[in-house]
Amino acid sequence: MKKINLLSFLLSILFLIVLSLFIDNEEYTNEKELELTEGRLESQANIEEEFETEGYTLDNPNVILNPYGNSPLTAIVLFETEEEGITQVTVEGKDAFTEIIGYGEKGKKHYVPVYGLYADKENKVKLKFNGKEKEIKIKTEPLSEEVVLPLNVKNNKEKLVSDFYFFTPANKGLPTAYDVNGDVRWYLTDYLTWDISTLENGRLLLGSDRELHPPYYNTGLYEIDFLGKVYNEYVLPGGYHHDFYELENGNLLIASNDFSNYEEGTVEDYIVEIDRDTGDVVKEWDLKEVLPIEDGKSENWTNYDWFHNNSVWYDEEENSIILSGRHQDAVVSIDYDTGELNWILGDSTGWSEEYQKYFFTPVGDEEFEWQWSQHSAKITPEGNVFLLDNGNNKSKIKEEYVPAEESYTRGVIYDIDTDNMTIEQKWQYGKERGSEFYSPYISDVDYLDKNHYIVHSGGIVYVNGEISNNPAGFDKNPDLYSTTVELLDDEVVFELTLPTNMYRSEKMDIYKKYTFELGDGGYLGSLGETKVSREYKGHPDNSLLEDEEYSNYNIELTNEKDRLVVNGHYKKGSDIELILYKEGNIKEYDIRVSEKPYTALCVVMFVQEKTDNTLEVTKHINKEGLSGKHSIYIRIDGKLYNTSYIVDFNW
Repeated sequence: MKKINLLSFLLSILFLIVLSLFIDNEEYTNEKELELTEGRLESQANIEEEFETEGYTLDNPNVILNPYGNSPLTAIVLFETEEEGITQVTVEGKDAFTEIIGYGEKGKKHYVPVYGLYADKENKVKLKFNGKEKEIKIKTEPLSEEVVLPLNVKNNKEKLVSDFYFFTPANKGLPTAYDVNGDVRWYLTDYLTWDISTLENGRLLLGSDRELHPPYYNTGLYEIDFLGKVYNEYVLPGGYHHDFYELENGNLLIASNDFSNYEEGTVEDYIVEIDRDTGDVVKEWDLKEVLPIEDGKSENWTNYDWFHNNSVWYDEEENSIILSGRHQDAVVSIDYDTGELNWILGDSTGWSEEYQKYFFTPVGDEEFEWQWSQHSAKITPEGNVFLLDNGNNKSKIKEEYVPAEESYTRGVIYDIDTDNMTIEQKWQYGKERGSEFYSPYISDVDYLDKNHYIVHSGGIVYVNGEISNNPAGFDKNPDLYSTTVELLDDEVVFELTLPTNMYRSEKMDIYKKYTFELGDGGYLGSLGETKVSREYKGHPDNSLLEDEEYSNYNIELTNEKDRLVVNGHYKKGSDIELILYKEGNIKEYDIRVSEKPYTALCVVMFVQEKTDNTLEVTKHINKEGLSGKHSIYIRIDGKLYNTSYIVDFNW
């Protein structure tokens, strides 16, 4: 009798388990699971599985053009040798100044990167290993139509080397490198934004192509080589914009944001340091705790983009961080350890009395000028402040604004005395070129060596033939230019003009170090948890499947490895909520459908107004803090729709 009761009990338990599984699955009967989108790290791992050295020799190497599919003027040469050694690779140029020489890594298995190929050409490449030579020919495809070609190039080759000039676009164009002749020798087909410069290990650090918040905030940065392989993807809750700085210990100072209260908060006034090995945020500086928001307003000041930090620099000598606040016309120094304000460089007009002590008094040169809406502030090895003075308005007093046709952009070096709080202008270039060198936004300067500089006026804008004070995104059909000048002992030794706006320019040796390694890339850091608007028990009843009205919203759902992306077109002011449902639990996330009047668009906007008075809006739901499968609903102006998709938040 006891055996029968036990058997009945076990059968009852089994029935309940099966029933619960049926009930759980019943919720998803009419829904499709959203397919996981393959990311960069996953796709390149699959690519490397096809790399083969076995059976290939120096005389018969395995040559793979554009191995990762995003760097068309590169290749990798694979072969094996019985002896250990290093391979030298030489890419033939049009002349001695454009020939490129680099090296592979020592070993018996050889993965030799080839950089600096010409487009639409059968390139001659020489391989040299332990005294043996082999010439191979690599045929490339024509340039992408998106690549921008120079309008003119001036060079004094006797004073130049074979380094390339790298640019990142603010408008049309791709990340591109030109040689001293102005020929395109490298470009990426992916649209990666902001600064482009090499790390100590020889690799590049570039802004991610994944959007975080409009208009141009990225999830973080990619550490890549010139072949286009990503070694690390760094993500952070406040994202990345404009600039970064690599510290001596390898950690990264990053211009970021505090998005904990995005709807009512501020932007571009937050700096973080991330651990290079983990991506974790280890130190933070909130400029709202350092500077007064309402002081020193420029024409472009807004209450949410009040500072608009566009550069980050670490001054090792003073253990301080140098930042550039475009919307206060101010370069500031803050103590790395305490975050306290050290000094402010700029016109003190409009600043409170208590902050006047932080400003410098000009001495020396009678032609001294303050900087306006500046970019790219840095400290030179001589201890001077070097920056790009955009030159907007040249006053904080509206009645004294200088019009665009009388404006100019310049690189300028200041000598500052922090003991006596005096400042002297030591050098400048650009004023003598007048308005044709005027960029009301973006742009850059670089220190190559003593008396050897680059001044990049990247945001030149003409509207109806007249020089403009507006960035490119504010007028229809503007004519855009960028002019980059290299100066050696005050002589222009190189100049390049492009028919577009370029955010920054860097001169770099593409073969500075051997950087290629096989293996999986790392995903480091965290995007954090997405703020839930409302959470409660229940079931999304009375929902509709897609109808004609729903299709007008052009809803697109994308399942990325670390987040759900929801894109749609909505009327301004619409009330939109994304709803995730799982086992009787509902989480709602508000989707804001409005624009903020950004006054300094540094790159193309992600929130775009359509002709029918709608906005294209993207919402991201990070997977951190969520688990399991959720049904996806969306409520638009009170009408609830079942998207018929589920998303799995386990990752």
